Amino acid sequence: MQLRPGTRLKSTVCATEVIVVKAPADEIEVTCGGAAMVDPPTAPAESGTPSSDAADGSQLGKRYVDADDSIELLCTKAGDGSLAAGGAAMVLKESKPLPASD
Repeated sequence: MQLRPGTRLKSTVCATEVIVVKAPADEIEVTCGGAAMVDPPTAPAESGTPSSDAADGSQLGKRYVDADDSIELLCTKAGDGSLAAGGAAMVLKESKPLPASD
């Protein structure tokens, strides 16, 4: 799937919803709970459960990135499935430290 910043995606196996913040130039498959994520208006009703190896959950308001920082997703609705891009698990993005005000 070709992603663009602002694209909304919804999981088909849990309540997780995300917005693409940063997208790679190439097509990439984004999954949640081991199943491909889809466009919310065309999303079927949730069916099944996240696979056991992709059930770490997603957290509301957190940003997730892949290993080479080519894609960034913002979680707008938390769920039981964990996010992956191109078959590799995504991790929470570390927050940048604020500069000292002294």
